[in-house]
Amino acid sequence: MKLSNGRQLRAARALLGWDQPRLSKAAKVAIGTVRRMESFEGAIQSHTGTLLRVQTALEKGGIEFLNDERPGVRLRAPVKR
Repeated sequence: MKLSNGRQLRAARALLGWDQPRLSKAAKVAIGTVRRMESFEGAIQSHTGTLLRVQTALEKGGIEFLNDERPGVRLRAPVKR
């Protein structure tokens, strides 16, 4: 699944309890980039590599993206060892 819009991005960040600077650091992108990406109501307009870095950082933090009829996010189930 993939990150598709600003609302989904804001929701993912909120679920993790991350502020914009923390996401910016985790994804290795400028904080202004995070702010701009979150401002999109529809599809995020960004370089593919930048969007992928943000998505990967959130997934490493424990987010799972849902892209059914209605895009959403949820926390991934903890891995049992």
